[in-house]
Amino acid sequence: MDQRKTISRVREGNSQAHGALWDGRGTNFTLFSVNATKVEVCLFDSTGNKELERIVLPEYTDQFWHGYIPDVGPSTVYGLRVHGPYEPDAGHRFNPNKLVLDPYARAHIGELKWAPECFGYTIGAAGDDLSFDERDSAPFVPKCVVVDPNFDWQGQPRSRGIPWDQTIIYEAHVRGFTKLHPAVPVKQRGTFKGLGTKEVIAYVKSLGVTSIELLPIHTFINDSHLLEHGLTNYWGYNSIGFFAPDPRYASEPEQCLREFKEMVARFHDAGLEVILDVVYNHTAEGNERGPTLSFKGIDNASYYRLLPDQKRFYVNDTGTGNTLNLSHPGVIQMVTDSLRYWVNELHVDGFRFDLGTILAREPAGFDNQSGFLKACNQDPVLRGVKLIAEPWDCGPGGYQVGGFPPGWAEWNDRYRDVVRDFWKGNAEAGDIAQRLCASGDVFNHLGRRPSCCVNFITAHDGFTLNDLVSFNDKHNDANGEGNRDGSSDNRSWNCGVEGPYGWLRFLGQIS
Repeated sequence: MDQRKTISRVREGNSQAHGALWDGRGTNFTLFSVNATKVEVCLFDSTGNKELERIVLPEYTDQFWHGYIPDVGPSTVYGLRVHGPYEPDAGHRFNPNKLVLDPYARAHIGELKWAPECFGYTIGAAGDDLSFDERDSAPFVPKCVVVDPNFDWQGQPRSRGIPWDQTIIYEAHVRGFTKLHPAVPVKQRGTFKGLGTKEVIAYVKSLGVTSIELLPIHTFINDSHLLEHGLTNYWGYNSIGFFAPDPRYASEPEQCLREFKEMVARFHDAGLEVILDVVYNHTAEGNERGPTLSFKGIDNASYYRLLPDQKRFYVNDTGTGNTLNLSHPGVIQMVTDSLRYWVNELHVDGFRFDLGTILAREPAGFDNQSGFLKACNQDPVLRGVKLIAEPWDCGPGGYQVGGFPPGWAEWNDRYRDVVRDFWKGNAEAGDIAQRLCASGDVFNHLGRRPSCCVNFITAHDGFTLNDLVSFNDKHNDANGEGNRDGSSDNRSWNCGVEGPYGWLRFLGQIS
């Protein structure tokens, strides 16, 4: 395209409208970056395979690059190329040869195809991640999609607002819950649409629960080492897009956002809440040897916690290679913008925060008055929905059960452990009485109500309820990890026979 035509086409736009937002006539693009020197919006054909045009965002205001492009509307596929210093020792890893995802993208298309081109450095080169790779990553990475946000909620309230003291949460996996469900049409099994079918919702409702909590549905990637072993990332705890539902959970990927909204509407029609398990503690980009997919190439030094005296390397309090920097105002803004978006635009009723201690971790350690927690507690939208912390991580001082401030609920693993021990005969009545009475020894301070203690016996971590009464030991043999993964402290009992349905054998129901 003629460069003069491109220059006259793009306008200043609005720095306050974050992401790629369509207004009916064109799309406003913004990108937060403290250290970038230039940002290009790359437009692709509908398949995401052919790059059609590169448009430089013309303005920079309050650390946001921005521009308005007329005639760019819903279904437009795009990515970003961000220019700036490539100085890993100073924490900067800009490489415009790598197409990166917009952190505020509302939809994605395509999947990551692992290739050397996806890395900002040249694998195997002298200097390792200090080298600079000039190959284009666009053919191998997912792209962003401009969306039409309009949806008719038919007057349905934004949130069900079920009181805490009446809340019973049922945890479910979008793919697994309906993948083999006979009442769900084959094409819809394992999708948002399948989860929203009347037979599935009727079953959930019949359990007596008030809320369904979905394991991570933000766009995530399949780790390369899993694919090498013929496996996949089933659980989704490897996010790369905090505003977009993963298109693999849609029966029609191009309708992913609409299918998610329709699913939420159907649950709300049944009087059930929808809570999301969210992973804001790290991203799928890994450590200094990981790929450049989004944040690393946009402003590595701002988005991630880096070692203060060795900024080439990442703080790894999550055990995944990197840790999102929730001490940075721009990152706090992105995460709270994401949370508000899911509440205001997608009518989600609450969130369970994976490795929640990370979100309250400042440079000196966990702080229950951290910037992020303060931002949530004073936010008029977020303080009105359910905020549930998983109050631990693997960093120093990471176990913080009972340590979160008023306004937050927390998973109570002490309840889980004592109930399991009591059932086995390894705990006294006094031990379990304290847990059944909302663990006041842990949570009774600062005016926190008993309902801030979220009791559970099983969840996605460790043994299922059936496992608890079938096995003394874990048997994770199918995933190629040699039974090394997962906790060995499951406090289970096989009822005398190690194997599936040991409890039925114990009761004489089967031989």
